[in-house]
Amino acid sequence: MWDCYIIVCEDFSLNVCSVLYSHLVLILYQHCVNVFFSLYRKKSILFYFNILKCANPAVLINLQCPTTQMCVSKCPDRFATYTDMQLQYQITAAPWEYYRLFCKPGFNNPTKPVAQVLRDEDCPSMIVPSRPFLQRCFPDFITLNGTLTVAKRTHFKDALDKARSVTELRDAANGITGLVDAKEVGMKIVEDYAASWNWILIGLVIALVVSLIFILLLRFTAGLLLWFTIIAVILVIAYGIWHCYLEFSLLRQQPGADVTIVDIGFQTDVTVYLHLSQTWLIFLIALCTIEASILIILIFLRKRVWIAIALLREGSKAVSYIMSTLFYPIITFLLLAICISYFSVTSVFLASSGDAIYKVMAAEPNCMYANTTCDPETNVSKTCPGAQCTFAFYGGETPYHRYLFILQLSNLLIFLWLVNFIIALGQCTLAGAFASYYWARRKPQDIPTCPLFSSFSRAIRYHTGSLAFGALILALVQMARVILEYLDSKLKGASNVAARFLLCCLKCCFWCLERFIKFMNRNAYIMIAIYGKCFCTSARDAFCLLMRNVVRVAVLDRVTDFLLFLGKVLIAGSVGVIAFFFFTHKIPIVQEDVPTLHYYWVPLLTVIFGSYLIAHGFFSVYAMCVDTLFLCFCEDLERNDGSPEKPFLMSAELHRMQHSPTN
Repeated sequence: MWDCYIIVCEDFSLNVCSVLYSHLVLILYQHCVNVFFSLYRKKSILFYFNILKCANPAVLINLQCPTTQMCVSKCPDRFATYTDMQLQYQITAAPWEYYRLFCKPGFNNPTKPVAQVLRDEDCPSMIVPSRPFLQRCFPDFITLNGTLTVAKRTHFKDALDKARSVTELRDAANGITGLVDAKEVGMKIVEDYAASWNWILIGLVIALVVSLIFILLLRFTAGLLLWFTIIAVILVIAYGIWHCYLEFSLLRQQPGADVTIVDIGFQTDVTVYLHLSQTWLIFLIALCTIEASILIILIFLRKRVWIAIALLREGSKAVSYIMSTLFYPIITFLLLAICISYFSVTSVFLASSGDAIYKVMAAEPNCMYANTTCDPETNVSKTCPGAQCTFAFYGGETPYHRYLFILQLSNLLIFLWLVNFIIALGQCTLAGAFASYYWARRKPQDIPTCPLFSSFSRAIRYHTGSLAFGALILALVQMARVILEYLDSKLKGASNVAARFLLCCLKCCFWCLERFIKFMNRNAYIMIAIYGKCFCTSARDAFCLLMRNVVRVAVLDRVTDFLLFLGKVLIAGSVGVIAFFFFTHKIPIVQEDVPTLHYYWVPLLTVIFGSYLIAHGFFSVYAMCVDTLFLCFCEDLERNDGSPEKPFLMSAELHRMQHSPTN
């Protein structure tokens, strides 16, 4: 019977000759699986051959300790080196029988020279008294009279007779702990997303509905809703100030809460910081500063706020007649998604094109082959003890691979160009639709049919070159900023102060230049939508028109952006408060449906950030509407004088704004 089949438990392969014995084979197969897992359950502790290598700062970057690791059934309980074991082996075999428990399985040559053993990493160079912690063998630290020791020793020697200290073991243990914490935090975040993704989507849908309701209410009660927004933000911040002061006062009376943030250092558990009085003091100062800034702005610019409200009222009327503009951000989002997908696929293709390149990862700093290419089939530890041949990147030596970095930069430039072109197309389309509303003599009778589609068609048919040219200028500036950031990352360790100062000045100048070009492009696209002229002419006309109305531009535009920003904060904050009470089990009705999370702030921050982006998408339509109407208003004042021959095309409320004493 046993000749009819072959069962090998080591690799779980089966060769059964008779169907009659199939049920017996399944029983034996299950037995082999049970034996296999029972053996490995006994070896459930991870042992590091050279734990001192885990003190390398690269451990957290690579998420891997650069030393051989294996599973053992128990941790070492004594100091020993391979050299001492060989000397004792000449007298008795007992030391080898214990030491081989921590060598590679199958190795049974205790007389092999130490240098070759360390080169081939057959056995650890030394073992230290350890105990299981986090399923890993950690040195058994004990504090005696204020001194950190391991087995009552502060110093020991390795296999090369080099003096080592317990401090080195502590640093290595800290490196492993940081590695484990980083992996654990990452896994917990992924688990939280998997458990709460459906509730995150519900929160984003709520933000979408709230944004739409806010816009619809703005159509009818712009002034009332904006003042309500301002007062609501002030009250929310005031409540935050009161809550922070209350927490700060309570923690000041508790012992141990006066520890500073610097003293406790970085902690993966964010709730630790909430038990410190200094944390709530920082929150209190920040909220007080924000509250004071808002109140000062409102006191000195209250009349300009009314002007901004008039513009928003006019904008709400325009949107009420052209409701399709509210959904144009979806088109922009889809175009940007296609652009980002193209960039990602191209980048991955370029990065992975070529052969796999392996490099020597040296454990010792004096290895002459460190960071050089190697063959993974060869044993690099023969030339550099403890070194490993690990994968580095995809590459090659052909001309294509030598210019691969240039191709990546070209791909990035094209990506920036496409993104800016899509944004420019959206701005020009919306500007054309809202300009058709402003210049209509009788509203809404003279507004063209399907103004958004008509404006989009004109932008594609007549203004593609102008939009592409403006997007290219902005993309070149952004590309220069990317290169400067790359150079800054390369020069962080340099001691040349003059170079660092020059680079910092260039980064600041290009940041200002990018902001200016974005502002000018936006207004140039509005002039393109109104008159249909080329980019350069439209940019010049927009700049001259803005300079002739510099006071209105400096105040009204910023106040309008500020009010819209308050609306975004209110929407994101209100949805965030609901999400906070939900994920912290403070809503009794739905307590049973709340998923169990490791970090409730993971879905909370996702909902808040997503809600802000959704609100930003809808409010960007209003911002473009207000900018377009304001530029049309300034142009109307210069082209017309209110006479029967040249009547103003602005509304009565905007006409009153012209005669405001604050203008």
